[in-house]
Amino acid sequence: MIRGAALAAALALVVAGLMWQSARPGAPVSLVISGGTVVTMDAQATVIENGAVAIDGSEIVAVGTAADIAARFAGAEQIDARGQVIMPGLVNTHGHAPMVLFRGLADDMALMDWLNQYIFPAEKATVSPEFVRIGTRLAALEMIASGTTTFADMYYFEEEIARATAAAGLRGVLGQTIIRFPVADAETPEAGLARTEAFLKEFTNHPLITPAVAPHAPYTLTPETLKAARALANTYNVPLLIHLAETRDEVGIIAEQYKQSPTMFLDGLGVWNGRSLAAHAVWVDDADMRMLAERRVGLSHNPESNMKLASGTAPVPAWLTHGVLAGLGTDGAASNNDLDMFEAMRVAAFLHKHASGDPRAMPARQALELATRRGAEALGMGDRIGSLEPGKLADVITVSVDSARQTPLYDPMSHLVYATHGTDVRTTIVHGRVLMRQRRVLTLDREAVLREARAMATKVAAAVRSGQ
Repeated sequence: MIRGAALAAALALVVAGLMWQSARPGAPVSLVISGGTVVTMDAQATVIENGAVAIDGSEIVAVGTAADIAARFAGAEQIDARGQVIMPGLVNTHGHAPMVLFRGLADDMALMDWLNQYIFPAEKATVSPEFVRIGTRLAALEMIASGTTTFADMYYFEEEIARATAAAGLRGVLGQTIIRFPVADAETPEAGLARTEAFLKEFTNHPLITPAVAPHAPYTLTPETLKAARALANTYNVPLLIHLAETRDEVGIIAEQYKQSPTMFLDGLGVWNGRSLAAHAVWVDDADMRMLAERRVGLSHNPESNMKLASGTAPVPAWLTHGVLAGLGTDGAASNNDLDMFEAMRVAAFLHKHASGDPRAMPARQALELATRRGAEALGMGDRIGSLEPGKLADVITVSVDSARQTPLYDPMSHLVYATHGTDVRTTIVHGRVLMRQRRVLTLDREAVLREARAMATKVAAAVRSGQ
């Protein structure tokens, strides 16, 4: 009897232990997003219906079905994403954030006229640290609200852009611009290089900010300055950002002076010998593309800006055929006129179908890749962002897909490119931090940002009027 009682007690303990283990909560994590359709944008373009993402701190720790994640993890914070897509944050590979304050200032003209008659004079009259700070905050508000989590930038007083970007919680690859003529923050290219080096030192090893060197373009700098910019980037092991072959005029200028294409001219100077991203690359030929692919240069496609300024259609399908690292960008809002990457995806897909006469050109999945995984790779950050995979940084958005415009839903990738707007984004998370929840931006005071921007716009308009 004693032996039987002991056995029964032991069995009871085992059963109790099993019951305790089955009831025990999963591993604690900081955040679980569940219930939505997970569009991972990994190399296989995996889509998980009724899926979930587990985040701990700044990192994604698991992606799977909602049931699987619920069984394995307990989130200190939960986000219910039913009726939404859970996807990587969008990567905008080219822009000029403070130029949102020039939005609509001058439209409907060619690039060189637009720059020389309006933008350069307006910048000379108005750009200051305050202007840059206010403009960046406005751009950050727009980007957070439309699902961009990482953006590349080239402008002046870039340290102000970096500080405002970090305060808003966004991730940025931010380049201090170097240009031939006097500008707001540097009278000479040499002063621009010195300012750039100080900027690099300030933001080295920042968790959100990757500082960069940004020589403006091959036609606005001497060969000596271009080589110095590359050397500086390599010294600090940071990217170099530059405009490339945006217009026929630029190609003609470089051909007349150096008897080469802009791409080959820069290669001859060694500019591509290091981590690089070039914006536009509209006027590149097969030889240029082969070389850019060989040098691992990232290219940023900016379809809306290129169309609006009639700069031409970048041969993006050919870029990809040649193996070029390619991403998508909005360019500055002065020439776009917004920072909505969903709109950029849709325009890119339509543009290449129209330009090629082939409806199979730039399918939805490819356009979405340019705005996520491929864009991250073009920036040299593909190992950290651009897809939802364990071990990558937690840059995640949720996008509502239950509106009339998005009903019925057969293919989430199709909807994200062809039917979705930036205003459909519900949640924006960067580095594991929730920046927007249910359309409410948490890291910026919306009314204060808009009030400051409107006040600055009054100054811009007055300065432009007085200069005409």
